[in-house]
Amino acid sequence: MARQQPIELFMPPNMLKAKAGGGFGGVDLAAIKRAEGAMENLKAEFGNMAADGISALGAARDAYLAKADPASRGALLRAAHDLKGQAGTFGFPLMARVAGSLTKMLTEAPEGVVLPLKLVDAHVAAMTVIHRQNITGSEDKIALALIAELDSQVGQLLKAS
Repeated sequence: MARQQPIELFMPPNMLKAKAGGGFGGVDLAAIKRAEGAMENLKAEFGNMAADGISALGAARDAYLAKADPASRGALLRAAHDLKGQAGTFGFPLMARVAGSLTKMLTEAPEGVVLPLKLVDAHVAAMTVIHRQNITGSEDKIALALIAELDSQVGQLLKAS
C-alpha cells in the first residue's frame, strides 16, 4: 500500500473581531445608569401605556364579538401579546400572566373554534382591575386565585378543542 500524504489542518483566521470593531474595552457605567433611569421613567409612564393597551384590547374584543373571524382574532392576539410583554417589562407580573393566559388561548385553540366570549371578557376584566388597583407585586392572593382559575378554564377549553 502506498504511503499517504500527512493531513494538514488549516485554521482560517477569525476576522469577526476585526469586523466588529475589536473588543468592548470595558463597561460604561454611566451608560448603564442612564439606561436604568430611562427604564424607571418608562415604568412611571406604564400606567398610561397600560390604559391604552387595555383600551386596544377592549376594542379588539368588541371587534371579535361583532365578527369572530381570523382577522379579529389576530387583532385580539396582538393586543394581548403586546400587554403581556409590556406588563412583564414594566413591573406588572400578574397582568403579564393574565395576558399570557389569553395569548395561550388565542394561539393554541384551533382556528375554527369560536372562543367563549365570557372567558375573553374575564381576562380583559382581570387586566383592567390589576391596572386600576395598581397591583405591581406578584403576591396578591385574590389575583393569584383568579389567574389560577383563568388558567384552568383555558386548559379545559384547549383539552376540549
